[in-house]
Parts: sequence; structure tokens; C-alpha cells
Amino acid sequence: MDLDLTQVRAFVVAAEELHFGRAAGRLGISQQGLSKRVARLEAALGVRLLERDARGVALTGAGQRFLDPARRVLVQGERAVAAVGCAARPLRIDVWGHLYAPMRTLAQAVDAAPGLTVEPVPGRDLPTVAAALLRGESDAGFGRVHPLPDGGDAGLTHRLVRLEPVDALLSTGHPLAGRGVLSPAELRGSVLRYPAAVDRLDFLTRFATRFDVPRRVGSTNLGLEHFLDEVGGDPSCFSLVPADTPLPDRPGVRTVPLAGPTPLYAWSLLWREDGSTDPHPRLDELIGAFATEAARSRWLEYDPVRDWLPDADEAALHP
Repeated sequence: MDLDLTQVRAFVVAAEELHFGRAAGRLGISQQGLSKRVARLEAALGVRLLERDARGVALTGAGQRFLDPARRVLVQGERAVAAVGCAARPLRIDVWGHLYAPMRTLAQAVDAAPGLTVEPVPGRDLPTVAAALLRGESDAGFGRVHPLPDGGDAGLTHRLVRLEPVDALLSTGHPLAGRGVLSPAELRGSVLRYPAAVDRLDFLTRFATRFDVPRRVGSTNLGLEHFLDEVGGDPSCFSLVPADTPLPDRPGVRTVPLAGPTPLYAWSLLWREDGSTDPHPRLDELIGAFATEAARSRWLEYDPVRDWLPDADEAALHP
């Protein structure tokens, strides 16, 4: 039988997300359209690949056996297209950390390379982006990089491209909201609110450990405006945001710069190591564009007396 790669991709993304809403969002289609593609693939194969019920989505035994070969089929299909026109294909960049607006930095760097065409694709998080890179489904990733457990980042390399000062995000009712500047130590008595599950934001955890913030609470990621409402409604909590993040005009919250030291949020470009698979021919151009813009905009300035970086980020700055 002939496989329809559109249907295969729908199954693979649904299998990775185990959630039809998130999978449809990644593909830019409706949930109904996703369901139809998976159903047609199952009909053609004559087996059930996914079980769907009120509790969610799960792979069947056939689905588990089909998943890895299906991924390889997609990679080979992309390589076949690349073989006849790779230079003309947009360079695919998986981007994560969306609450902190990574696109503004990516756009500024790409603008430094006229003629470079990129296709930014929203990624769920670093582990998902790393897995997609290793499978050859994307050419690069952009966001905050940190070590992954169980060697999930083996075969990848990254370059730190921007260090962005971090502000405290506070309710206007917070006791420290009227200050013009704060030190991290002054936040120890407050609750650090995460904009997602506590185990999903490595930077916030490292900040809390370094500056002895014992009370931490996670949230459901329902978008930036919802998170701002959560912070605005709780005068006992705070969060952190990169200083240049464009926040919507929301009553009840304000940002306060941090100093003594100033925490820095590290943005990195991530890609496969040489030899792991064929790189996009313009990947070096993208890396150079980030280096050019970092030098022009002084993105990598760091003073260990004045600033704070997590150890892994400081090591990446001076490899």
C-alpha cells in the first residue's frame, strides 16, 4: 500500500502529544481534521493505532510498533524533498518558551541575514524539541537550553546567543510592589509562582534554589494573560519574566527590575552535532546571524560580580 505522509504525520504528532487538542495545534489544523487523518490511516492499515476515550489518548500495541518506523518514513520523505531543493527550503526552527516571547529575539537575528528564509514552528518544550531535532524533523531549535535527564540531549549542541535581565512580576498589592528595584534576596518571603508545572521551568527552580525561596507553586499554562491574572490576584506571590518581554496591559500587576545581583535568562540556539544527519545548507548562516546580532546589540554582556547565571549557563558562555 502507499502511505499518505500527511496521515502519517498526523498520527506521529498525536502519538507524541497523546492529546488531540495539542497535536492539532502543532499541525495547525482542527481536531476534527486530525481525527479524520488518523482514522483514514487506520482504515488503510486495517488496525487501530490510537485508543481514544474520556480519559485521553493512548497507543495501541500496533500503534507502538508503527510509531518509530513512521517517524523514519517522515524523515526520509523530507530528505527526498531536500535532495532536489534543500537550499530553497525554509530552515525550520522549533521555538519553545512562548510565555517569554522568544520570537522577538529570533526575528531580530534573522533580520540580520537578508535572504535567509526560516519557518518558525512552536514546540511544546525542550525535551520535545530535542527529540524532533534528533529525528531530523527540524533544523534548529531556539529557547532556553538546560541538561536533560537520561541523555535526552545527546547528539545535540547549542550556542548561547542572548542573556536577558530578569524582572520580578508582582501584584500591585504585593508589599514590595512600590519599590523601584529589588534584590533577589528580598523575595525569599514570597511564593514563587510558576506559569506551568514546577518541573517544566528549570530557570525558576535554579533561581529559587540559589536565592533560598522555599515556597513554590505551579500553575496550568493557559497563556500569558491568564497567568498575569493569577499573579495579580495573589499579593503573596511573585514570578520572573525577561525584562524585554512585551506584556499585555493588565491591571493589577507590575514588573520591578532586579539587582544585586541581576539574574540573566539565557537564550540559546540548538542544533544537531556534525555528522548526526545532513544539516540544512544555511544553518551556518543562521548561527552567524545570531553571532552578528549578539555583538551588535551586546546580548552577551555578563559581569559575575553584578549578574547571576545558573552554573550550566555560565559554562556555556565560556566553554
